[in-house]
Amino acid sequence: MKLGMIGLGKMGGNMTRRLMKGGHEVVGFDVTSAVVQQLASEGAIPAASIEELAHKLDSPKIVWMMVPAGDVVDQTISELSPHLSEGDIVIDGGNSYYKDSIRRAEHLWQRRVRFLDIGVSGGVWGLEEGYCLMAGGDKEAYDHIEPVLKTLAPEDGYAYIGRSGAGHFVKMVHNGIEYAMLEAYGEGFELLKASPFEPDLHQLASLWLQGSVVRSWLLELAERAFSSDPDLSSIKGYVEDSGEGRWTVKEAIDLGVPLTGIAQSLFARFRSRQEESFSAKVIAALRHEFGGHRVKEEK
Repeated sequence: MKLGMIGLGKMGGNMTRRLMKGGHEVVGFDVTSAVVQQLASEGAIPAASIEELAHKLDSPKIVWMMVPAGDVVDQTISELSPHLSEGDIVIDGGNSYYKDSIRRAEHLWQRRVRFLDIGVSGGVWGLEEGYCLMAGGDKEAYDHIEPVLKTLAPEDGYAYIGRSGAGHFVKMVHNGIEYAMLEAYGEGFELLKASPFEPDLHQLASLWLQGSVVRSWLLELAERAFSSDPDLSSIKGYVEDSGEGRWTVKEAIDLGVPLTGIAQSLFARFRSRQEESFSAKVIAALRHEFGGHRVKEEK
């Protein structure tokens, strides 16, 4: 299939590469022209503007956005909309708030443009391993782009979740669970480090990968992080939050659902910005390993 990709950063760029390897044609645009040219050298069709991207697509046009949540999404849709017509498909693969996705779907449907909100998980490893895709929105649009999803995902790694907003709601909860899992690993390794036995944290992470009930991909990344920096001395224990954890906790409050572990893990991130914490160092290291997120280095 032929589609446009707006936003060619760590996620959008690698998704473009995986799509091209799968035989799809991708027209790429990014505000950083050097990124566009790099992907053009790898086979993408470059576009110098959103308008040019739209004009290089066949009908029905398929445009996938991988841009930061919030106003940037609305601005991108506003700039793209004049170049769309009935039956075209717009996809938001970023971490948008699900209620915004519902609003955007309704707005685009006034022009009979179909909208999909697709939660994307896989981080910087998605190029090789594939991306887990959680799709909400127009079912006919989902059926039409299924070959694209099949290329991006590992086997059984994509699904239609439900009506508009469902994809981003599920991704929001997914990220909330991620917050709590990271916090549990961080706290556990901090307790081990403080113990009188002076255990080798890299050794233990590697050991727990062998049949332990706490083994996971995140633990594999912890083993990798400890292998290169046993005490994480090069990383400051400062952990950002993308907003998904906040939305998850807010939704739990609105629905009256006790989300104690996830809420505590969100507040622990706030705490990490106020004082040094080894558990926060572990989380910062893991986020860097699986998502390529920036870490603050110790001076």
